Amino acid sequence: MVKVLLDQDKCVASGQCVLNAPHTFDQRDEDGIAVLLTAEPEPGHADDVHQAAALCPALAILVED
Repeated sequence: MVKVLLDQDKCVASGQCVLNAPHTFDQRDEDGIAVLLTAEPEPGHADDVHQAAALCPALAILVED
């Protein structure tokens, strides 16, 4: 099972997480800061979540396997 942590204070609103894992992340309308939709995404989404974390320019996403 994958667990996801998001540090909103580090987020720079690039949207890479939403583009790569829209089932796990969204963005606030007012400022674009990422929002974690689920801390434990479905197992089939693990690769997408890892990709989102790797592409986050602010390194605001931590994925634990």
